[in-house]
Amino acid sequence: MARIDWSVNAEDIIRRVKETYGASITEEQAVRALGYEYRISWKKAVEVARFIRGFTIKQAEEYLNNVIKMKTPIPIRRFTKKQAHHTTPWEGWPVAKWPINVAKAYLEVLKNLENNASYRGLNVDNVVIVHVAVHKGRKIKNYIQRAFGRSTPWFQDTVTIELAGAEIPEENVPRKLKLRPKTY
Repeated sequence: MARIDWSVNAEDIIRRVKETYGASITEEQAVRALGYEYRISWKKAVEVARFIRGFTIKQAEEYLNNVIKMKTPIPIRRFTKKQAHHTTPWEGWPVAKWPINVAKAYLEVLKNLENNASYRGLNVDNVVIVHVAVHKGRKIKNYIQRAFGRSTPWFQDTVTIELAGAEIPEENVPRKLKLRPKTY
């Protein structure tokens, strides 16, 4: 079996929960999940990762299901060059996308995180996503044949998704999403 190289360990999760939420947790209250080599866009995966950090598992699942149904978009904050502006339900970030394949990949890893939390006996409603990392996986190499014996590379990148969550006390669980709705 391959060794898993996590970018975050239990001590880091405990420290992040203490800094962000002011709550003390133990190693048994931290859970992690990993999804290997999805054939999705790395840039869109980074934007979704930035957005769902700080959500509970249920909030993230609900929001990503709405993205798949094309009801609510994901704000694009970093990779905004030559991107169309959309009417968004929030203020401040006019660039938005609906990355359906990325949302489906994240839902698989979120389901894995939820199962890991319930296996450890944690209250799934209080598990907050404290760490999300997206790593570039291996390239799948392919070539398109051209005329006169030439070929054009047609490579496909893969993405590895890493999630870490922690069960925090009921009074520290975030209840609202991070975006400010527009006031008309």
